[in-house]
Amino acid sequence: MTATFDLRLATLSAAYTAGKTTPRQLILELRDRAAALNGEFNAFIHLLNAEELEPYLAALDSRSPDELPLYGIPFAIKDNIDLAGIPTTAACPAFAYTPETSATLVEQLIALGAIPLGKTNLDQFATGLNGTRSPYGECRNSVHPAYPSGGSSAGSSLAVALGICSFALGTDTAGSGRVPAALNNLVGLKASKGLISTAGVVPACRTLDCVTFFTATAAEASQLLALTASLDPGDEYSRANPAWNDGSAFGKVSSFRFGVPSGLEFLGCPESPALFATTIEHLQALGGEPVEIDFKPFLEAARLLYEGPWVSERYSVAGALIEQQPDAVLPVIKAVLEKAPGTTAVQLFRAQYRLQQLKAICDRIMAEVDCVLTPAYPRPVTLDELHAEPVKRNSDLGYYTNFMNMLDYAAVAVPAGTMQNGLPWGVTLFGRAFTDQYLLSLADALQRSTEIPLIGGQTITKPAPTHPARNDQARLVVCGAHLDGLPLNGQLKQRNGRLLEATHSSADYKLYALAGGPPFRPGMVRAADGGAAIEVEVWEIPSSELGSFLTGIPAPLGLGKVQLADGRWETGFICEPYGLEGAVDITEFGGWRAYMRSQR
Repeated sequence: MTATFDLRLATLSAAYTAGKTTPRQLILELRDRAAALNGEFNAFIHLLNAEELEPYLAALDSRSPDELPLYGIPFAIKDNIDLAGIPTTAACPAFAYTPETSATLVEQLIALGAIPLGKTNLDQFATGLNGTRSPYGECRNSVHPAYPSGGSSAGSSLAVALGICSFALGTDTAGSGRVPAALNNLVGLKASKGLISTAGVVPACRTLDCVTFFTATAAEASQLLALTASLDPGDEYSRANPAWNDGSAFGKVSSFRFGVPSGLEFLGCPESPALFATTIEHLQALGGEPVEIDFKPFLEAARLLYEGPWVSERYSVAGALIEQQPDAVLPVIKAVLEKAPGTTAVQLFRAQYRLQQLKAICDRIMAEVDCVLTPAYPRPVTLDELHAEPVKRNSDLGYYTNFMNMLDYAAVAVPAGTMQNGLPWGVTLFGRAFTDQYLLSLADALQRSTEIPLIGGQTITKPAPTHPARNDQARLVVCGAHLDGLPLNGQLKQRNGRLLEATHSSADYKLYALAGGPPFRPGMVRAADGGAAIEVEVWEIPSSELGSFLTGIPAPLGLGKVQLADGRWETGFICEPYGLEGAVDITEFGGWRAYMRSQR
């Protein structure tokens, strides 16, 4: 059954509810499947045996899918993330320890009903993007044997891609959750730094590390993120999730602007340019407007990760072991870290200053778009190429990923095509911190648009979201003195407001010139009859600024929902009925600008 059984969250939950299988039956079968495949793929370092699984299974005996959102859902854990009572190795036997408690995220998932199946293989100390740097064996690609799985979260990607688990946990400091996702036809969510707790995770770079989800679909990643994104008092790098980024923010995308880097690099790949161009067309068909952006500052930030002093942060974890037992660490890992002891505090501060300069530049670019689209990597590299040039070819895979955590952005890798040899090909959507659910909304729309078969050959059948997706920007419909160039427009611009479009309301409104002033203001009121389409503008301001804007609106005006000519409902100015006393009906002018011109 497990070879073809659909392990997606909703499908598996429905199967449990219908009595088609039980957690005990399915988990033990999946465990056997994992053991049978492990000789070929080396996906797992430790598979839980029946005795180790029993406490988790027994905890579900008196529960039901209605009570627990992740009831009986099998998941795998990268072996640099703690599971109580099971050794954590970070793919280095000499480093191994057995934790008494699980990582915060693992505890969350188990409390929600999920069942841990095992600890997965990785590039040693999460240093690598290919999946070959492990004493527990190389991880090959799930589809094409000549290619790697990608890393460092190699085994985690394979656990999902091979139909062993519904989802898996990885980590991502420089691309370790996105590269293997793209190489194995998966969604890989690298959430905003601090959004998912990293307490109980062996650090790679403590200030940059993120825990990631591998799933078949963006909708599942959205569900998992909504269930687990919370402030962790036990993690000093944890950050609270803003309300605009909760589970309800996952929705239908409409008009959006996406950045496309100038001077894209594909390292000679003959197929990737056309696949990328097709992805741009899919996003345009979804309502996206491509905007060319300067990518040089992003790439310079990426180089700082391995060419700058941040290598010393990695060394702080493995350095003592390297010095005491040099043979315990793989030669390629030592080669990456060997320059770290010579790094000075002066070099660190200079690099931090330059990174801050680059972030200021990149943030200005990001403020002009809703997200940026890049390939997941310039081109795939073969296992033979990795064996011949392990550092160079590994670096190639990180070309579009290394800067992400340095600059504090959210990112999601999503399948976007298939190469002629059958190898999966993917892209990355990245955006400002705490726009994770919005990025997942775009990824969901892209998956539906491309119609690429999921792992196991399944297709997305769940209806698409119908409510609008949200990000860290709030849309405002203005009809009067806040229109572009008019007296109160500065209140929007000083809050970094941006004009999105000039349009009309639906033909259901009356417009009144209110008594008083200056500034002179109109009131727009929805009317059962006699209404007209009123000229309006749609502006965008950061959600964090919306509260101060709202509290500054004087009576009788306020914010409510306004219907636009295309049927959309957006937040906009409305007028309390009592405010119409002494007002003049100016609906016939069709808008405030036309009325004001008539008064000259």
